[in-house]
Amino acid sequence: MDAPSMDTVYQAISALYDGPNGNEIEKASLWLADVQKSIHSWKIADELLQQKKDFNSCYFAAQTMRAKIQHNLSELPAESHVPLRDTLIAHLERTTPDTTSSILTQLSLALADLALQMPSWQDCISDLIKLFSNKEYLLLEILTLLPQEIDSSNLKLGENRREDIKSQLRLNSQTVMLFLKQCLNNSQGSTNVGLKSIKCMTSWLQVRAVNLHEIPQNTVIGYSLQVLRDHNSINTLHDASSDCICALLQCLEEVNDHENIDRLLFDSVVALEESYHLAVAHEEEEKVSNYARVFTELAESFLMKIIDCTDNGNTHFAMKSLELALVCVGYHDYEVAEITFNLWYRLSEEVYRRDHQPLTDAFKPHIERLIEALARHCQCEPDLTQLPDETDDFYEFRQKVMSLIKDVVFIVGSSSVFRQMFAALQSNISWEQTEAALFVMQSVARNILPDEYEYVPKVVEAILSMPSSSHLGVRATCILLLGELADWVERHAASCLAPCVAMLLAALPQPRLALPAATALQNICKACPGGAAEHIGKLLGAVQALDQLAAPPPAAAALMRAVAPVVASLPPDQMSAALCEASAPQLEGLRRLCSARQPIKRGTTSDPVLYLDRLAALYRDLTLSADLKNVAASETHPCLPALTEAWPVLIDVMDKFGGEERVMERVCRAARFGVRAARGAGAALLPALCGALAQLYPRHAHSCVLYLCSVLVDELAARPGCAAALAGLLADLLPPAFALLQRDHGFRDHPDTVDDLFRLFIRFLQRMPVQLLSCGVMGSILQCACSAAALDHRDASASLMNFLADFARLANTAHPDTAEAQHAKALAEELVVTYGGALTAAVLEASVLHLHRGLVPGAADVLLELARAERRHGAAWLGAAVRQLPARHTAAATLLQAQHFHNTARSTEKSKEMTKLLRDFAKLYR
Repeated sequence: MDAPSMDTVYQAISALYDGPNGNEIEKASLWLADVQKSIHSWKIADELLQQKKDFNSCYFAAQTMRAKIQHNLSELPAESHVPLRDTLIAHLERTTPDTTSSILTQLSLALADLALQMPSWQDCISDLIKLFSNKEYLLLEILTLLPQEIDSSNLKLGENRREDIKSQLRLNSQTVMLFLKQCLNNSQGSTNVGLKSIKCMTSWLQVRAVNLHEIPQNTVIGYSLQVLRDHNSINTLHDASSDCICALLQCLEEVNDHENIDRLLFDSVVALEESYHLAVAHEEEEKVSNYARVFTELAESFLMKIIDCTDNGNTHFAMKSLELALVCVGYHDYEVAEITFNLWYRLSEEVYRRDHQPLTDAFKPHIERLIEALARHCQCEPDLTQLPDETDDFYEFRQKVMSLIKDVVFIVGSSSVFRQMFAALQSNISWEQTEAALFVMQSVARNILPDEYEYVPKVVEAILSMPSSSHLGVRATCILLLGELADWVERHAASCLAPCVAMLLAALPQPRLALPAATALQNICKACPGGAAEHIGKLLGAVQALDQLAAPPPAAAALMRAVAPVVASLPPDQMSAALCEASAPQLEGLRRLCSARQPIKRGTTSDPVLYLDRLAALYRDLTLSADLKNVAASETHPCLPALTEAWPVLIDVMDKFGGEERVMERVCRAARFGVRAARGAGAALLPALCGALAQLYPRHAHSCVLYLCSVLVDELAARPGCAAALAGLLADLLPPAFALLQRDHGFRDHPDTVDDLFRLFIRFLQRMPVQLLSCGVMGSILQCACSAAALDHRDASASLMNFLADFARLANTAHPDTAEAQHAKALAEELVVTYGGALTAAVLEASVLHLHRGLVPGAADVLLELARAERRHGAAWLGAAVRQLPARHTAAATLLQAQHFHNTARSTEKSKEMTKLLRDFAKLYR
């Protein structure tokens, strides 16, 4: 865009903040966003700050300057950085203590970000301290923000620059600590100065720039502890002090040579217990949460020392910190208890890893108290008529509690917890207490041994005889508990399976019990399908009545998954009939919708997804017995009649609802599970499906179609006559898939297509390698892989890297055992020679510049396999790829670092070593 006049800019800013209507505001916002993106915004922002007409224009200018420096500093030549710095300093020098904090923060951030990106500005920290020593409020702001920006992902400073800045911070640490002390001494009790001093101290602690040996004499730490000792202190000050002490405790956790400081800080934090109780008494919930954070951080910082000492038969002085954490768990607000959860996870993980019974026994009292307190927190409000639903925060908390109990219960034993909760049920307690005890029992029920005879029989009997007048919440949890005891029910099927199935089927028609009942049925039928086969008629009757029952979709899907293993356990002829009977209502519903002209209303009988999800759930769990797997290779597979009936309907759904991505995902999923269930017998259905997919995908390029095709290749490639059809289907799908990805931002906007497309290529490599490698499109596929390598998407990157690793591995095959394998190896070797250099460069650049660290192991595998596949050129490819990496002025490896990486990588043979090497190398560029 052309440079706009300043009058136009002022008018747009005025319209943005004071516009008369939404349209004017939106129009001004879009125009100003374009201005900010343009090269002219540097000058515009500077002029707005110099003219200082009003708050809105100054804030817009300051925010623009900060954003440009953070994201677009490369627009300016390096020689303009010094004038830009001087301009920012001049603007900041014109500020006063009365300058609006938001403007001051944006300008300070701009200068901090510029300093971090200017390696030529040596000793920038000491220069800033000298420049603004006469402006205490401003120096506090800059010294707080600069450490926070060091690890900002927006700046991409690189590890070299980050370490350089941190070294500067450490060198100037003593000066800054003296400055903060002076600020507090001169503050005359000013809360604002105290707050900013504490926040500044926290920033320096978080980047480990403070000498811990000086902590005992540190004025800010002393002030923070003083604030925490006073439960009447201002909340913002209390919050900041808590953050500061937590940051200090995290520093102590990382070092082991400060025993005196450890003890001093421990005693200082433990002394806050009285203040915690005073905050509880005065109902200061925010401060209670702060104390819980500090106590939990104290326990976590000493945790390994506590465990080491306990493992040696001694008691560490910091064991008291676990007691303090448990005191917080006992507070009435469950959100405070949740603050401590990570502590208990870490404790259980380490105790489990060491597997030393005396160590485990030492922590039993703590875990017993923890579970007892969690049971109280799980109690619902007495006036609730049902359990909280999935959208409720309390539901989410209870799920976290269940996960935590499952993780720590080995310390006290599941049977012990079960007995403890059972004992609580014997008292005359309210419904919410009863339900909470049952909920905890549900959490540990799967760990109860099937031969337990003391308590479980009584619990099961009580559940089966529970009156219908019981509270719905209690009934729902009892039903879920029964499902968790599925292994026990299987062991005692002769006496209790029939009444369990009968009770659960009777609960299905009740809307609030349908999902728990169906979930419990699913667990029990999976545990004892053979025994449940006696009740197949009743189960199929429930399936037939799903629409009449108006069961919620998750409950219907769970019921279908309950029926599936029971159907799979039947003899072949009975299995075919039962599968057809279970499928029939769903197919009838789909036929009705395909012939009707009515809009889709989600979750109702006008929604095809309702029936498709049921079919998918049914097919998904059709796990065949050993006898039926032998039948799977013949033409009389018991699943085939039902699938033959379903196939035309599914194809009609694709034709009718091809433009509905949500419907297409579900129909492809149902087809996938159907193909998996029929195994090779699905070959009879392939021609019709190939034809439908070849026509559908060019019109509606849903990635789920590619996923379905990968399953077809996986299951049917080895069947006679199927290879040609599958190769033809690939030829039909590739042009529209490549066209979609070649659009502007095609890879970024369609990661699912990348994922499913390369998943399809993997299946071809595994099942039909010669057909893929010789079809003439491998060059395009590998070029596509080079372009997609930088896509930072977990599933897409995993599929892409797995494909490339499998491709290179194919060329590495040492001794092909068949003529086809030899042919595939020769084709792969030829392609590796042609494209190996480009692939190495693309994968290295992606892993160093773009991919999240969790995706690097896949890239490491590819680089190793490519090097192994072509020993002659692998090292040269890697060297060229390293030289092609950008040599930016801040974030880049030095020549020595690049050479060290190359020399180490070329001799690395193990994936873990290459992964670590890549991750360390990537830090230099980010």
